[in-house]
Amino acid sequence: MDPADLTDAAPTLYARAGCFDAILELCHHWHELCTADPLAGHPFEHMTMPNHDERLAAYLAEAFGGPPLYSAGYGDESSMQRLHAGNGDHPDLYEACLTLFDRALVDVAIPQPAAAEISTYFRAATAAMHAYSDSVDQVPDGLPFNLV
Repeated sequence: MDPADLTDAAPTLYARAGCFDAILELCHHWHELCTADPLAGHPFEHMTMPNHDERLAAYLAEAFGGPPLYSAGYGDESSMQRLHAGNGDHPDLYEACLTLFDRALVDVAIPQPAAAEISTYFRAATAAMHAYSDSVDQVPDGLPFNLV
């Protein structure tokens, strides 16, 4: 590929969001907001997943067009879905977490319009997980990575 072609490419959502450090800051702050909230904190109360914030940041970085950090170090889309599957449907909890995610986007100053695109993506990704809310066994192998 001609290096000149790279300069004409539109920047990825990953780049427009501020790259990995900004996404990691977003994930840390969202986690803090959720754990301080009586409703949104519930999924985090008994969390046994080490490095959740870093794993989420790696997933989002890859989803937003950045390096394949999640798939290189943690697994594929099916494995991520299995981590969250089988917990039932909790629309009030989801909305509380999504509202705090939007607040975290503002608090850590993710620039617009990237913040709006990230919010839309995160809402859609959360909704996509509902398909597997009844059982881990529902998650098929080989799901494509949930990209922007």
